[in-house]
Amino acid sequence: MLTVITCIFALFAGSPALEKRASFENPHKGYPSRRSARSAVAEFAIFCLLFGVSACRIAVGNDYWPYRFNFRLIAQERHVSSELGFNLIVRGMQGLFGYDNYLPIFALFSFVTVLLFTLSLHRLSTDYALSLFLLLAGGYYFNSLNSVRYYLALAFAMFAFGYVLDGGYATGCGGYNVDAYVKFILWIFVAAMFHKSVLLVIPVYIAARLLSIKRLPWQAYSGLLLLAAAGLLSGRAFIREVVFKIYPYYRNSWQDSGRISYVNVLRTLMVFGLFFIYLLTEYVKQKGEHSWLADALGRLELGTRVYLWLNAFSLVALLAGSFIPESTRIAYYMMAFQIFLIPELLMLIKNNSRKIWLVCFVVTAAVYVIYFAFMLKGMYAVDVRLLPYLNWIFN
Repeated sequence: MLTVITCIFALFAGSPALEKRASFENPHKGYPSRRSARSAVAEFAIFCLLFGVSACRIAVGNDYWPYRFNFRLIAQERHVSSELGFNLIVRGMQGLFGYDNYLPIFALFSFVTVLLFTLSLHRLSTDYALSLFLLLAGGYYFNSLNSVRYYLALAFAMFAFGYVLDGGYATGCGGYNVDAYVKFILWIFVAAMFHKSVLLVIPVYIAARLLSIKRLPWQAYSGLLLLAAAGLLSGRAFIREVVFKIYPYYRNSWQDSGRISYVNVLRTLMVFGLFFIYLLTEYVKQKGEHSWLADALGRLELGTRVYLWLNAFSLVALLAGSFIPESTRIAYYMMAFQIFLIPELLMLIKNNSRKIWLVCFVVTAAVYVIYFAFMLKGMYAVDVRLLPYLNWIFN
């Protein structure tokens, strides 16, 4: 119900990222006030619904009561494994609302997480409704009801990523905006106060940004990805020891399974499938002219190229980095941007062939609906427990 209602509201929201691009192409082009107001109301309604469902939950998620237990330990100034920023906020909230008053604490983290997710949609999405659907059906929002600290860090990373792109839109694809990078790094340092793993995105996001402005042959790109995979595999023992130094409780735990998430691998490959369909439509449109590939790649926006690199990095992390505990979470720092990449690719396909776009759109939506259905079914598992949904108003 939440997914359906919020996606209906999203149909009335604008596409701020497209408006931003248009403003650089035509600085005198205005944004109609009525449309702007309608979009603002729709986005605010979406935020309220997502925040309300998250903040009002009780006993939802397999770590809900463990978090409450940790809140008590933090208030008693006893040792917990969570980061300093998280502990300080919990201690401050308990000082303000009283010992073991955990509902406002969950509400505060829900507020920040949902706010950052919705601000990221506003800032980066070229199709707000589709990106919101992918955020919900892809599990990023609903899983934030579990793993509170991790998804807060993921929301911070997604929001901070906008600063990685700011230099490109402001100064051209080859430009560098040092101030934007500084802001990005500062936001990630704030996020690291809640989950240290987010520090990984600093070199990864910047590498994806820098690689997206280089004109290299495809063999060089493939070699870089193979080199990254080889580096992960050859440094397996060292990487594991570093992870266990930071998170010692991961050693020999259920998180240290070494399993490959083939479902997420297929999701990543599906996105590359859309990219190759776009290249095929461009080839047909240009009737195989010699410059068709260069023209097709040249039409990709900076953000699209960066998202493609992040999608490739996530595939490497899933396949070559499966030995890392919670490797799927590492990959999610890169995979999450599929919610922006998929609409970009579909828009490119649509510009070349509406018939092929319609098929791709229907297939993509169907795949995510099926994935969402299986995810909802899995939410009843005892090690997930996101369903049945309970809230402190009626339960």
